[in-house]
Amino acid sequence: MSRNLIVLLCLLFATAAEAQRKTMKQAPVISLATELQTFLDPGLLPMYRDQTSLWQTSSYDRTGGNDDGFSGRYSFLRRNADSSLVIFEAKGPGVINRIWTPTPGNDTLDFYIDSERPTFSICYKDLFTGKVSPFVLPLCGNQLGGFYCYLPMPFQRSCRIVYRGKRTQFHQIQYRQLPASTHVEPFRLPLPPAAQAAMRELATRWDRATHTVADLYPGKDIHTQEVTITLHPHEVASLFTLSAPGRLLGFEIDAGDGFEGLHKPVDLTIETDGEEIPAVRAPASDFFGYAFGSPSMQSLLLGRIGTTHYSYWPMPFDKQLTLLLEGNRLDKVITVKARLYSSSEPRNTLTEGKFYAQWNAAPATTRGQSHTLLDIQAKGHFVGTILQARGKKAGMTYFFEGDDSTVVDGVMNIHGTGSEDYFNGGWYALADRWDRKMSLPMHGALEYSLPWCRTGGYRFYLSDKIPFQSRFYHAIEHGPVKNETPADYTSLSFYYADRGPASQSTVADSDVTVAVPDTLFLYPQLMDMTVGENAIIKAEWKYPTGGQTYNFAVNDETSIRISLRELPLSNYEVLIDHNQLPDGCSFSLWQRQTQVSGWLNANASKEIRQEHISLGTLRTTELLNTLTFRFQTTATRRQWSLNRLIFIRRKD
Repeated sequence: MSRNLIVLLCLLFATAAEAQRKTMKQAPVISLATELQTFLDPGLLPMYRDQTSLWQTSSYDRTGGNDDGFSGRYSFLRRNADSSLVIFEAKGPGVINRIWTPTPGNDTLDFYIDSERPTFSICYKDLFTGKVSPFVLPLCGNQLGGFYCYLPMPFQRSCRIVYRGKRTQFHQIQYRQLPASTHVEPFRLPLPPAAQAAMRELATRWDRATHTVADLYPGKDIHTQEVTITLHPHEVASLFTLSAPGRLLGFEIDAGDGFEGLHKPVDLTIETDGEEIPAVRAPASDFFGYAFGSPSMQSLLLGRIGTTHYSYWPMPFDKQLTLLLEGNRLDKVITVKARLYSSSEPRNTLTEGKFYAQWNAAPATTRGQSHTLLDIQAKGHFVGTILQARGKKAGMTYFFEGDDSTVVDGVMNIHGTGSEDYFNGGWYALADRWDRKMSLPMHGALEYSLPWCRTGGYRFYLSDKIPFQSRFYHAIEHGPVKNETPADYTSLSFYYADRGPASQSTVADSDVTVAVPDTLFLYPQLMDMTVGENAIIKAEWKYPTGGQTYNFAVNDETSIRISLRELPLSNYEVLIDHNQLPDGCSFSLWQRQTQVSGWLNANASKEIRQEHISLGTLRTTELLNTLTFRFQTTATRRQWSLNRLIFIRRKD
């Protein structure tokens, strides 16, 4: 090799190295403080994350079964020589964005961040209890049966989490892989001043009972428009049109109770930049987080408070944006007052996507196929899910055993452990867990009703939005395995992309009508129950009903009154699923002071389950919506065992 060629190669290598150093120097530093900005500034949501991928380590059953953490078999990557469990491991640079579990133990978690020695250690539960700073509200907490931690933990070279207990169960750990050239300030305790300030600001903002656009976009030059219209049945009305490049920062609509009802009367459409397919087309009630036609959500970005519906998703556009309401199933005239907030800041087409929402109704899920939340070919990122789910068969909500799965650009990056888990909850059908509606800033339960056999949830991705370059497929199962539990699913998926969908679902009347079941079940563990006089109650998992059996020790003065407020007002035949026992007493069904059934003998020489014993018929009204059990006992027959109650609506 000639001397001149060697000199030339050296110059080329030196030039390339200098260019790389300049690139690294110019690239933003990723730190806890910068990651916290994603929670403080929703205006960052449209921005692409190039050369970045999102992954999840979880305890899902690798065989396709439903052992997603019950046995602990799939709950660790490897066991160390001292029997501790490695539950997470990744090479950097990267950021842990989310840790979820419904089963945190009392043993220690060791976090190894860019080190072969623990960077910090913490009791697993205290990652969520708020007892140990900085793992406190609003980013870390425990509600709806799930323990969640959204405090970002950046790492430059590597991160490993070791659980010092001998056994652990369910978990999901979500993390973002960054380009190799990224400079990261690793997570350390105590937090640096900039991160502490961001945490204080976040706690102050998210602690407010209500939020405004000014809260979410402080310092922005916000333009406000207001309009009042009258919407007639089957009419299409334009609320607003923005005709110059800019971005919609939010809008509020006061429609009274006009969006409520079993037929979801009003549809919402958002059109952008003359695209043939609307960016949003969905029942307004579904868009604003209703559950089966009734208000339910009060999240940070979307929901209804009082009679005001709000959306604070940032929506940049290039030429024009139009917001429409369509009274397609309205049966009355409604007055709508609306307010729109916008900015003249144009979309950066190189760094920002446009906002889209995909509505998908499946009144009858397909056996063997997961429900599709989103299937899109584009460049962009996924930012949220709203799901309403109803079982086709009365009883327990087994359809909610289904796992979510996400395929990004042809690779399955994420596999979940259960449907309520996906929404940061846990343990449906148990009191004070996933048992009723509850709204948190980024996730929540829209409803949980065993009588109606239905539930729903939402989850928004702020720091953990899922980037894709060409294709994104996101789905959720219905049932524990093989999608075999028949159900009715309706979902709305939110994302930003460089182009819109190839199609939007038509909002057909048959797809939006909320079904009212004829057979409804009440399970003891979620009954609104009042016990009069003396009774001792013991709960146990006894039969494969999906619920608990309640065993009562009673006497002649005992009464057990059960609320029927969840049931539609109607005439019902009442059936009982109970157990005859060697020490069983006699019982009778009453509605206040009126006896409905005769006295039934619950005594037998051995325990015998009686699954469908008719107790007679009763009628529920607004003023008469309870039933009561009364008892006849002896010194040796004082037990009564209840598995569940069954109500069959009668048309007569």
